[in-house]
Amino acid sequence: MLLAKPIFISKKSPHQTMRTGEHLMEKANQRHPLTWVPTLYFAEGLPLWVVLIVVGIMFKSMGISNQDIGHWTGLLVLAWAFKPLWSPLLETSNNKRFFVILFQIIGGVALGLIALSLQFPNTVAVIIALLGVIAIASATHDIAADGLYIASLSTHQQTLFAGWQGAFYNTAKFVISGVLVVLAGDLQKKFGFTAEHAWSTIFAIMSAGLISIAVFHTWALPPNPTLSTAPTSVKEGFATLKCVIIDFFKKPGVWLMLLFILLFRAGEAQVSTIAPLFLMDARNLGGLGLSTDQVGWAYGAAGTVAFIAGSIMGGYFANWIGLRRAMFFLILGMNFPNLAFYFLATTMPDNLSVITTAIFVENFGFGFGFVGLILYMMQVLSVGKYQTAHYAFGTGFMALGLVLFRTFSGDIQHALGYQHFFLWVLVSALPVLILSLRIVPEWAGKEKTPTEQGDAVYSA
Repeated sequence: MLLAKPIFISKKSPHQTMRTGEHLMEKANQRHPLTWVPTLYFAEGLPLWVVLIVVGIMFKSMGISNQDIGHWTGLLVLAWAFKPLWSPLLETSNNKRFFVILFQIIGGVALGLIALSLQFPNTVAVIIALLGVIAIASATHDIAADGLYIASLSTHQQTLFAGWQGAFYNTAKFVISGVLVVLAGDLQKKFGFTAEHAWSTIFAIMSAGLISIAVFHTWALPPNPTLSTAPTSVKEGFATLKCVIIDFFKKPGVWLMLLFILLFRAGEAQVSTIAPLFLMDARNLGGLGLSTDQVGWAYGAAGTVAFIAGSIMGGYFANWIGLRRAMFFLILGMNFPNLAFYFLATTMPDNLSVITTAIFVENFGFGFGFVGLILYMMQVLSVGKYQTAHYAFGTGFMALGLVLFRTFSGDIQHALGYQHFFLWVLVSALPVLILSLRIVPEWAGKEKTPTEQGDAVYSA
């Protein structure tokens, strides 16, 4: 996201520079956003869902504990949390497209190396190291991809396509944790593959897919913006980093904004870590005892369809009534359906249709509400001189919140048991619900800046 120079130039008013920047980007971008937004965010989502879901399912099938899975996958998310520290340095290049494609290729190669590693015994440490490479490459790719999205679309377009952005970000979840997890189960059940050889095949497919997207993007991505304010050296890049940090923390009410972002996914981060493990765990341990392919169908496939439907509806809902009025309902919609997993943990149904319906409800709510966080970071937190860099900061703090709640979710579940754990995640969502009543300013989502609103970041 920070491969480009600042979108806004300080010698003009923020409003003037924003309009100028948007005009240049719209003129340069010759292709409709739906030509490249879906594949861009599919490629952005793929490595993340590998880390957040697929690796957990694979490790669970290898007999690794919930606590260890939470620790390892949670710590890997630190790459996304710390990406703002190096994102301003990418300001030294005008070539967003190059870095998007480069890090898609690096991620694809690392996925291929995991496929190779699974052919050998005792390679868990090697797999975790390669996942670290994937995480760093993916986090850097996100900087470029998000920057391209923001620079190429107006505020109105950002809102309009936010639902599609989130939808295809999670279409990757459908394919990776749905279709491919089902395939991993089928390879073992129907074709006699060992678990290691089945997962090796899956990682080889993901590797080929991500590299293919990179090749497609050499044609599909919009042209790079040509702005005269980019740093021309590493030294100037560090100076830009200093300016970006100072400007970021001078924003009125920035600490409350960051607290809001950190807490936004408190409930969902814990559920998304434990839910697939709960589905796979044996019934005598409090789980539902589903097989790998059943988890793929119920959680990966049906759950992601629900997320996509919810995210598209959430985007249009926020565009319809405005982000400020929509935020409370988006957060409520994101967290209240977590009761579905409490229902599963208490009733312990063995009917796959009942289980799938509950998962559908929970994931629809997740998709509906997650749009609110995307729009808040784009239209409130990142507004100003360094919009691209500050959006990267926002996504970094979002990832830090994900790390905090995900890393210890296995320990909390182990201490509380599945039933009480799913009640706990409802309680952990209350602080952000309360904050939502005042955190969104009136100008959010409009073609205006905080400066034009008298720097009134908060409205009663």
